[in-house]
Amino acid sequence: MVISRKRMLLSVTSVVVALALVLTIVLVLGDDEASAPAPAPDGSLGSVVAEFTAALSAEQDYRSPKADERRKAADGFAALVDAGRTAPADLEKLGFSVKDGVDADTGRPYTIATNESGTERAWGMYLIDRSAPPSLVIEVPHPASDLRTELFGLDYFRQVPGAVLLIAGAHRKADDGRADVAHEVDSVFHVVASLLAGRGMTQVQLHGFDDQNMPDDDIVLSAGASVAGDPVRRAADRLAGGEFAVCRAWTSSCGALEGMKNVQGRAAAEEGTAFLHVEMSRTVRDSAPARAAVVRALIEADLRKA
Repeated sequence: MVISRKRMLLSVTSVVVALALVLTIVLVLGDDEASAPAPAPDGSLGSVVAEFTAALSAEQDYRSPKADERRKAADGFAALVDAGRTAPADLEKLGFSVKDGVDADTGRPYTIATNESGTERAWGMYLIDRSAPPSLVIEVPHPASDLRTELFGLDYFRQVPGAVLLIAGAHRKADDGRADVAHEVDSVFHVVASLLAGRGMTQVQLHGFDDQNMPDDDIVLSAGASVAGDPVRRAADRLAGGEFAVCRAWTSSCGALEGMKNVQGRAAAEEGTAFLHVEMSRTVRDSAPARAAVVRALIEADLRKA
């Protein structure tokens, strides 16, 4: 009887282990599928961007592109911007998929280049509005970290014909912080930003801060390493006119939120191109009406004009 019970126990244990292995496989497969969702079939850019950023985390795979890969990225994105809706071979070699579509909300055509998901080549999502010549660069360097900045970026993109939207492909803390594209020059994000700055296109870079860091301010504006020119000052005036408390880094001390070490800002300064570093409080980012008011103020400032 004892032997029989031991055999029964071994049999039950074997079944439990087998079921556990099956369940593990199912869960792993489910995680893989969840980390690389397919774009929404209705063509909604909001869904595409939301799914892209939802897959980012501090633990994700990431590696910086090598020098030859950065050269290919520069050539590939230059061709994509110039040649219209043709997917350059250089981008495909880097793992990017390039597709054309029409935004269901605006009816405007666009081209989207997205890095391959679930790999260390997490080098970003890039949107080009095709309804007008490229005119303004909107940058989201810290998606999934500076919460909802990707929503600001997409809202702004949708209201500017000819806008180009850059969204980093990894959480800023991935690869021990080497994925923080706002402070690393060896990234595809920086390659694209520098390329467009060299063409004289104003850059607006979106960030977020905790309310407690600047309790008296809603928004911190700076020109990074550049001198604050008319576009930056117009933006500050419009935002202040919208009843936001604005810290202007060119006239006041705004602590560690002034973006002086931002590498895209430094590249823009070298090119003599306008750069606007926008830090928004958590309260502002959590409010849909506030988000709309910020975007409206930036639109009214028309940062494409010198």
